[in-house]
Amino acid sequence: MKVFNSTLLFATSLFLLMSCAEKREKKQETAGAQKEIPSSNPTYDVNHPKTILTAVAKASGGWNNLWKKKDVQYTYDYRYADGKADISTERYIFDSEASYGKYQKHEINVMPDQEGIVIQYFNGNETIVEVDGKKMDAPDLIGASDFLRKANYYWFTMPYKLDSKAVIAKYLGQEEYNGIQYDKVEVSYDPAITGKEQNDMYIIYVNPETKLIDRFYFSLPFLGVNEPVIIANYYYENVKGLMISTKRTYFMPSENGYSEEPNLVQTLTDITFDNNFTLENIME
Repeated sequence: MKVFNSTLLFATSLFLLMSCAEKREKKQETAGAQKEIPSSNPTYDVNHPKTILTAVAKASGGWNNLWKKKDVQYTYDYRYADGKADISTERYIFDSEASYGKYQKHEINVMPDQEGIVIQYFNGNETIVEVDGKKMDAPDLIGASDFLRKANYYWFTMPYKLDSKAVIAKYLGQEEYNGIQYDKVEVSYDPAITGKEQNDMYIIYVNPETKLIDRFYFSLPFLGVNEPVIIANYYYENVKGLMISTKRTYFMPSENGYSEEPNLVQTLTDITFDNNFTLENIME
């Protein structure tokens, strides 16, 4: 098992994984296209693992259900075990993939040495950054903020995007965890479609009763983590007919295996949909 420095990984690079996945998805779908999810219960067949991914999207509430809600706002708490945190008000518009974050606290990924309120906004074409109302223009800062805006949007919509054309799905059998026999599916991506030599890989644990992903392992090729060894556990709440992973815990491997307590915890609270956000008023 490969060992990693948790501070380096989570402080600077977890969001890069997610943004890479976001760019991959954009090759498959336009921002404004609805995905058709069967209205009835889809087939769930371990002999055809892509049907499992479609079932996951349906069980999560369905992309069309999410799309009809137009936009979302929530409070995002991204916190290390030592108490350091990034806390933001997140807003997304689904048809344009606009992504806004207002950081009241930023000690990890977002300008940790800078005081003041930080705002990041990707309008579908470009990203702007403001600190206490002053627009920033440093290229590195804009680039990092652009990654994070797309990353947070992708992570929120991830369950609906795992059945894209680029996905290669392989059934790995069952494994018990916390008293549940999960169906394991390896999710990788076709480089001929993504245009990347190295692509992220997941091993997802699907609850055969709920059809939700409760747990997964993932790789991080960006940092040379080419095997899916980072663990994420998801915990859900039903919000307006959508199963939202409102708590996510992450575990890093070390010399002694995995710790009992997570290295990183993300929580989503105060979730509201259909807030009448537009590209003109989302920053108000």
